[in-house]
Amino acid sequence: MGGSLALLFLRLRLLGAAAPRPRPGEASFPRPLKLRDLVQDQLSWMRFCGLGPGDAVPDANTLWDFREALIAAGAFDDLFQRLDRAISEAGYLPMSGQIVDATLVSAPRQRNTEAEKQTIKEGKVPEDWRDKPAKLRQKDRDARWTVKFSKGKVREDGTPQGDIAIPHFGYKNHVSIDRKHGIIRRALVTDAAAADGTRLREGLIDPANTASDVWADSAYRSEANEAFLAEAGKVSRIHRKKPKGKPMPRATARANAVKSRICSRVEHVFAEMKGRMGLVIRTIDLARARAAITLANMAYNMKRWSWLDRQAELA
Repeated sequence: MGGSLALLFLRLRLLGAAAPRPRPGEASFPRPLKLRDLVQDQLSWMRFCGLGPGDAVPDANTLWDFREALIAAGAFDDLFQRLDRAISEAGYLPMSGQIVDATLVSAPRQRNTEAEKQTIKEGKVPEDWRDKPAKLRQKDRDARWTVKFSKGKVREDGTPQGDIAIPHFGYKNHVSIDRKHGIIRRALVTDAAAADGTRLREGLIDPANTASDVWADSAYRSEANEAFLAEAGKVSRIHRKKPKGKPMPRATARANAVKSRICSRVEHVFAEMKGRMGLVIRTIDLARARAAITLANMAYNMKRWSWLDRQAELA
């Protein structure tokens, strides 16, 4: 695995992560299969990959095998950090504090029985799967179900509706972006059922940020997180929760509204990744999901870096 081959693979995979979704009515091919045709067809993609018109483009099997080798070597975290260092060295240091949040990433739903689900939660393999290796390979035992609650719209007569529960199966992308440039500086991938608040203490806080402020929604508000941030020398700007059985104090509501205007910036990151980039998981197990999501985070950072450069040229 030479350095040039690794660079070519990374560039190809980043292109695949950033490639637009098929238009309505257009056939949807697995991206590794479609990627080769796109690179051969577009000169700009060739230049990005360092290829010429007569150069061979790795096929889908080569990309898959190389990705599996990188997963086995645990190389994706290092690649993400190297890109972050390159962005910082280009002058885009993490500044003005950081915003922490998470988003759900869908994976193919598994049609398992209740007994099979319970066995999987216990970290075991259902007995009737053991004799069927082909079936076992198609079962994602790392993804989990969770329920996302959405606020119901107000009815025409003015009465509010109850919260809407939306079931979700897959993984979760936890990120920390810097407030100044909107670059993802820290990231963590878990199953969808993992609690957001606990992840704050698992490497999401960037110590290199030049400001001490940390913004997050109320899911991250806990005594443990407040103590962790204080010990790290950070200032908590986390939303405060509504008191149980009591209305939200007006002063707290106003303070949360100010924080929300800042926290909302991370939603633009998720909208780009899940909208234009079409981020979903099509592979099996947490290791491959972590690779796919990390590549998507890197692709977003490269697009953001390019945008920041263009803005600097116009200034």
